[in-house]
Amino acid sequence: MGNHQELLRDAGLRVTGVRLGVLRTLDRLPHATADDVVQAVREELGSASVQAVYDTLHALTDAGLLRRMEPAGHPARYERRVGDNHHHVVCRACGAVADVDCTVGQAPCLTPSATHGFTIDLAEVTFWGLCPACAASR
Repeated sequence: MGNHQELLRDAGLRVTGVRLGVLRTLDRLPHATADDVVQAVREELGSASVQAVYDTLHALTDAGLLRRMEPAGHPARYERRVGDNHHHVVCRACGAVADVDCTVGQAPCLTPSATHGFTIDLAEVTFWGLCPACAASR
C-alpha cells in the first residue's frame, strides 16, 4: 500500500504515530470498525485515546486515504481501498464484509434512471446474504 509517511505528507497531513498506526491496522484489517482500529492501534502503540483514533479516521477519510462504509444496521467500517468504485457484500448473520469489484467500467459504474440534476461520481451497492461459514451452520 506504499509508504505511509509519504502518503500522509502527500495528503498535506502531519505524520503521527496514531495516523501511522491506523494506516497499518487497516492494511492488516480491511473493513475494520472504529472500535477494532482503536484496539489494534492501542496494542501496537501501547496507548492511544479513543478520540485521537476517531479524529484520525475522520481526517484520513476526508483526505481520501480511507473509505468509510456503513452497512444498514451495522457499525461503520473503514478500508484503505480507495480510488475505485467497488462495492461490498455483508453477511446478515455475523457481519463479515468482503469487496465486490465494480462490474461495469469506470466510476460510478451504475447509471441511475434519474439524476435530479446531481453530478454523480460514486455508486454504493451493498449485497446482503450469508457468508460460507454462517450458511454452513444453518
